[in-house]
Amino acid sequence: MATYQSALEHVRAVKAKLGNTWGAIHPEDAARMIIQNRFPTGLEIAKYTAAIMRKDMAAYDADSSKYTQSLGCWHGFVAQQKMIANKKYFGTTERKYIYLSGWMVAALRSEFGPLPDQSMHEKTAVPKLIEEIYTFLRQADAKELNDLFRALQKAEDAGDAAKAAEVTAKIDNYESHVVPIIADIDAGFGNEEATYLLAKKIIQAGACAIQIENQVSDAKQCGHQAGKVTVPHEDFLSKINAVRFAFLELGVDEGVIVARTDSEGADLTQKIPVVKKAGDIASQYISYLDTKEIDISEAQDDEVLIKRNGKLHRPTRLASGLFQFREGTQIDRVVLDCISSLQNGADMLWIETPTPNVGEIAHMVNRVKEVIPNAKLVYNNSPSFNWTLNFRQQAYDRWVKEGKDVSAYDRAKLMDAKYDNTELSADADEKIRTFQADAAREAGVFHHLITLPTYHTTALHMHELSKGYFGEMGMLAYVAGVQRKEIREGVSCVKHQAMAGSDIGDDHKEIFSGDNALKAGGTANTMGQFS
Repeated sequence: MATYQSALEHVRAVKAKLGNTWGAIHPEDAARMIIQNRFPTGLEIAKYTAAIMRKDMAAYDADSSKYTQSLGCWHGFVAQQKMIANKKYFGTTERKYIYLSGWMVAALRSEFGPLPDQSMHEKTAVPKLIEEIYTFLRQADAKELNDLFRALQKAEDAGDAAKAAEVTAKIDNYESHVVPIIADIDAGFGNEEATYLLAKKIIQAGACAIQIENQVSDAKQCGHQAGKVTVPHEDFLSKINAVRFAFLELGVDEGVIVARTDSEGADLTQKIPVVKKAGDIASQYISYLDTKEIDISEAQDDEVLIKRNGKLHRPTRLASGLFQFREGTQIDRVVLDCISSLQNGADMLWIETPTPNVGEIAHMVNRVKEVIPNAKLVYNNSPSFNWTLNFRQQAYDRWVKEGKDVSAYDRAKLMDAKYDNTELSADADEKIRTFQADAAREAGVFHHLITLPTYHTTALHMHELSKGYFGEMGMLAYVAGVQRKEIREGVSCVKHQAMAGSDIGDDHKEIFSGDNALKAGGTANTMGQFS
């Protein structure tokens, strides 16, 4: 990253070389604008954030308490406010990422309107959202740095060299709001060439990490819904290759690929792969199919049959032509998926599970680690889980195993509000609180994310505000429920004009036009009421 002084020297050199007519261009102002826009292109962001992510992965390998986290964001403004809050409350953006959810793109960003998570939305919506998010994050940088440059100008005008040096150090050591994005490419939106082309757009927009799943692209389902259809390993690995080539072609050598397996909840496959050698990965995939031994006389014309252990078998096939896997093979298929992905170019894993249970996640990941010791997981702390019910039931079962009295509780009805202030509820809530640290330590989870939190928070906040504002509370619902909280918490958006760029615009106008600038700030600006 350039320092203010190095940027200043650069502009002065350029002006000396070219600037006979550049009299109005003050190097200090130009250097300031260079520093306020540290990432002119998405590729620069992708390279910068890939290095961050690789550093974080190495730190986690050395110490599992150094796991990373993110929240799914469906708009650039949402992502911006999330990262501003992180810097405000924790003083850093370290190990805090952004997740881009295909589910939320489908539900909130498609030109078709709200859609289910079935890859029906425009594939270009994904890179467009990444570009939007980074536009807002860079604007957060520009706003905060603009305030620092105002402070620097004030110190210099007052002749306070010590204060000027202090502010300059803050500028030179500034930590950006720009952080890694893990971007959901679904199942690749088509064949491997389509995956490669879309991956390039995603990387050019700024994403350093791409998550891809092993479902059939045109039959894609949300990982927490039924009807999922997986592809043979060769098909999935070709898409991993396509993403890696996209990273390398664009010079993002440290780009990260997250390989997601949906096999835990998928019972179907569209295709029977070709076995080239006994025991190869295609043979293993086929071995999990549900079949029934038959005699050749029972075979029908044009029927697909499989030879297994010297016997003829009929695979279970639906009317749709899809083949069914045997019950009880899910975990074995997950483990094989994970190992094959990591051995063939993926950097991390994503395993969709039916419930958030550390022991069950660890059971699968530890089997993978027997082959690949540094296997790491990206885990979806999904809103599709009923966290309260799941963890109360886990607490109940643990109490039974420990011989504790559970007679006051009905396991089937633990979601009932009457249990909210009980000892069992407190036990469950503590396990929810430590879930991420526990899973990072015991189940190889490097990155914890919530896919859809801002979908739910938007709905909840609008529900609460509407209930009060259109009811008896009237304007007090907004003032007490929103504005007063913003003021008390120091939320930057209480000064919404400045957050939208008004102060930056005023300073730019002054830089461009001098005393002729028509500025929005001043005593008549009502934002002064929030000083």
